[in-house]
Amino acid sequence: MKATSMMKLAGLAVAFALASCGTQKKAVKDNASKAPVATAQQQEFLQKVTDNAQYAKFITSKVKFSVEVGNQHLTLTGNLKMKRDDVIRLQLTAFGFVEAGRLEFTKDYVLIMDRINKQYLKANYNQLDFMRNSGLNFYSLQALFWNELFQPGNTAMTDEMLKNFTTDLYGDDAVISFAKDKLSYRWLADKAGAQVKMANIVYEDRIRGNYSLNWDYSNFKQTSKRLFPYTHAITFRTPDKEVKFGMTLNYLSNDDNWETRTEVSAKYREVTVDQILRRFMAL
Repeated sequence: MKATSMMKLAGLAVAFALASCGTQKKAVKDNASKAPVATAQQQEFLQKVTDNAQYAKFITSKVKFSVEVGNQHLTLTGNLKMKRDDVIRLQLTAFGFVEAGRLEFTKDYVLIMDRINKQYLKANYNQLDFMRNSGLNFYSLQALFWNELFQPGNTAMTDEMLKNFTTDLYGDDAVISFAKDKLSYRWLADKAGAQVKMANIVYEDRIRGNYSLNWDYSNFKQTSKRLFPYTHAITFRTPDKEVKFGMTLNYLSNDDNWETRTEVSAKYREVTVDQILRRFMAL
């Protein structure tokens, strides 16, 4: 597959995943019932899960990145750079040495850059209907990348928020749940280590069909006195599409010697979500 086609598939798959719920305009209201009553054992377990959160300010790593859309599949290498509460950046390289694309998530916007064709997409989170309606924001994405619990619409977890979650303990695992109107959030964690192994978000719509995001974590290794998953398998499903992403990390470090914002050159042409989606459908 040519480099241009590779980057189209990678960048457009991300844009498709972010914008796929674009026709759903009604904002989701929080009709959640009263907070569930958790037992002391359940609350203690939830506290252990949140205590497993990384305390490092920076996480950086070499990364192997894969995208699968239908019968098309590609694998790229690159770098993952994250600064807590500030930015998540994926730099993708073609042929191992040429930066072909960049995905940057900040607290205020999403930036997708196609360096080969000198194009970019920059959008606020409230422009992406699935993100807005589901209550997801930068901090939710950060929790998914950092393998942590989150409560949609909030910037950080607190002990008080844990009372809003239900926890079912059985066998070797525990299922942690949180419901919000048409949305359900679930995490699977192992009881022994209180480590999150999977996160799942489902938006249920009887008319349009269901949308879901599933994030699996595996290959945990010690880093900064905490375990961190080196393998991430992500699946985004709509009623008629499925996009799969894979990330395998390597050489994890806490490097802080990098610029946290990307400046877009005037030579780049800005495109819209609709343009990105049209190009995606033309592949």
